[in-house]
Amino acid sequence: MTKLEPSELFAEPIRADAMILLESEDLILHIEFQTDPDPEMGFRMANYRLRGFRRYPYKRMRQIVVYLRPTKSPQVYQTQFEIPGLRGEFEVVRLWEQPTELFLAAPGLLPFAVLSKTIDQVEVLRQVAQRVESIPEPQSQSNVAAASAILAGLLLEKEVIHRVLRRDIMRESVIYQEIEAEAEARGEAKGKVEEGLNLILRQLTHRFGAIAPETEAQIRTLSLAQLEELSEALLDFSALPDLSDWLRSHS
Repeated sequence: MTKLEPSELFAEPIRADAMILLESEDLILHIEFQTDPDPEMGFRMANYRLRGFRRYPYKRMRQIVVYLRPTKSPQVYQTQFEIPGLRGEFEVVRLWEQPTELFLAAPGLLPFAVLSKTIDQVEVLRQVAQRVESIPEPQSQSNVAAASAILAGLLLEKEVIHRVLRRDIMRESVIYQEIEAEAEARGEAKGKVEEGLNLILRQLTHRFGAIAPETEAQIRTLSLAQLEELSEALLDFSALPDLSDWLRSHS
């Protein structure tokens, strides 16, 4: 089977937690991974089925929703969409009802093992870690370890995951590297906001003396761009006739 882009089914792709579209000579395989229940799931699946029929009228289409996190919502048992004159069906897999052994049997399924039917997720994660260690190809080993850590995060604490899965293996994964890069970027942005905030508070203290707690609380809600604007205004007193008015106009 080959990868099929959502855009090839006309119109704009429907947003989903994660989706796989694959195509063979006589079949389109549509898999959606859903973290939590979605009341629009039936409509989404029917919508994609109609798009698939319009683009590939002679191909069968198998649609599967994989729910990742345990829930008692009746929505995860919905397997059809029906309105007057139209009825569509799809399959559902609730991972927490599936035997753990299924996911420990193949490297590509290891990341889902912790989400399977077990009362001891930590022990299952240890078994996953042992099997990851035995994957011979380094890049595959890194990617499986990183994916296992990401999905385990739906149920387990980060400290537990890092204690069980080796971080040095995960660091070689492009998935892990992308997540760390995003976290680093968020950290840099947060640091710039904190730096700007401290500068503003120093400027205000120098200009007005003690700052009222409610005023400081308002200032702490400002974005980096707003902090920069306020800092520039503070350099020119004529541009800031009243601090309260400025904060009200920028809230």
